[in-house]
Amino acid sequence: MITFSWKRLFITALVALTWLLAAFLSAGVLQAAEAKPQAPKRHKLAATLETVQWGWLDPNEAPKLTVNSGDIVSIETMMHSHDKIQPGTTMEDIVALRKANPGGGPHSMTGPVYVNGAEPGDVMEIRILRITPKAVGVNFNLPGKDFPTIGALAAEFPEGFVKYLKLDWKNRQTEFKPGITIDVKPFPGTLAVGIDPNDPSPRKGGAKDPMAPVSTLRPWKNGSNMDLNELQEGSTIFIPVFLKGGLVWTGDSHCRQGNGEVNLTALECAFQDITLQLIVRKDMKLEWPRAETKTHWIFMGFDEDLNKAMVSAVRETVDFLASQKMVGLDRYEAYSITSMVADCRVTQVVDIRKGVHCMVPKSIFSKKK
Repeated sequence: MITFSWKRLFITALVALTWLLAAFLSAGVLQAAEAKPQAPKRHKLAATLETVQWGWLDPNEAPKLTVNSGDIVSIETMMHSHDKIQPGTTMEDIVALRKANPGGGPHSMTGPVYVNGAEPGDVMEIRILRITPKAVGVNFNLPGKDFPTIGALAAEFPEGFVKYLKLDWKNRQTEFKPGITIDVKPFPGTLAVGIDPNDPSPRKGGAKDPMAPVSTLRPWKNGSNMDLNELQEGSTIFIPVFLKGGLVWTGDSHCRQGNGEVNLTALECAFQDITLQLIVRKDMKLEWPRAETKTHWIFMGFDEDLNKAMVSAVRETVDFLASQKMVGLDRYEAYSITSMVADCRVTQVVDIRKGVHCMVPKSIFSKKK
């Protein structure tokens, strides 16, 4: 005979409730742990002869670092020609270095950095978090008598000129000569992802293979030698991805540049550290790079013909304004706004493929009341 016991029933129910509560709390803790975002990993990439390539973006170059989307990378860069342009390097030396790499750029490029998950058709978001230059900068023009097409006024400057400048990073200045002080505003002259196989640029050695190395001279859809002086600390650039892993490079470091870069070079320098956060964007589709600062959106165009570069930059601007979701605009309205507020500037005229960038102030979009 089984005797019914309220006490036993109560104890059994209490034990079951305790187990359920423990399971519920455990699940909640697990969910909270899973929901907590992981801090991005940090990496360093030093500039050595093994990690820096001179004048070419080679899609077959082995990655020097592999990271995940969202990771932060601190990269060191060199001066031009594998760090061979230093105080004391003469104009004759600079000319010899330029001739030593036929078809290639003078730029020293650290990389590539392989980003897991990046696939062709994605966009690489590159946030520039910090830049710390090294101590010396240089500006030079090649002799116009030997290089008649390099520089806006090459024929008027038949002789070469080189000037080395000491950088006062504490005060963010450099003295050109007594009475002339220039503020230092560092940015990467060249920031690239892996090459576009359809880039019409000539390939190394005249190769016909679309996956042969491409010179760093010409800017293109993959970024490269853009010379966009707005890419300072706190800015972000978005570049379409063409090759698996993205393959991010940087070099041609600048410490100051006027729009146009008219004599061939800026205040060329090297970075002890340029810190980049690399984010794979699968929710974006772009044809050309575009950038963003705290105050502006920036749209770019590149072409051997400056007029065509202007057309591309304006079209990119109109396309953005017509597709943004803040305030509905048709293309006619977007074209009108571009004409009224976009500040279209000549980025550079010395990289064979010339550049134009149009800057749209974010302030035109008023806050909704």
